[in-house]
Amino acid sequence: MLKMFSTQLFGLFKKLHEKEEEAIEDSARLLAQAAAGSGKIYIYGADEMSAVSFEATAGQEPLQSAAIWNEDQSFEEISDTDRFLIITRESNHPKAIRLAEYLSGRFIPFASISAKSVEGEYQLSQLADVHIDLQLNKGLLPDDEGNRFGYPSSIAALFIYHGIKFTIDEIINDY
Repeated sequence: MLKMFSTQLFGLFKKLHEKEEEAIEDSARLLAQAAAGSGKIYIYGADEMSAVSFEATAGQEPLQSAAIWNEDQSFEEISDTDRFLIITRESNHPKAIRLAEYLSGRFIPFASISAKSVEGEYQLSQLADVHIDLQLNKGLLPDDEGNRFGYPSSIAALFIYHGIKFTIDEIINDY
């Protein structure tokens, strides 16, 4: 089972690289604006996606100018020079949409990472300056009843985050 999961996971990484490479680079450019200036890169990871927030701020190689945004913080703390990375499992996460609406209304650029939700729903992907699709709509592995399991949303988000971080580091070094 682990071999099949790793094969499917590598396939997901390849798909993310091929389909989302441009959006990853665009996200890095957007976020680097804060790191190169006086702003912060706030990272809001909803639920299990907080793994990305912790990787960016407390991991072995923290992201320059990164800070965790949590739901208890006041919008008044946000500066015009700040940038946001919002990460959710699905694009219809209500708290993430609330934050995105605020940022959009204040013209504060932000990127988002999520799987797109059901068609017709109001989505984070519609509000973000740059959206990266997790390319996940079901688990990677089949069970005996025809269902799917093994939904690696936080693993995929961490893969994308590292692509963004590597690109930001290159931009900052060139700057």
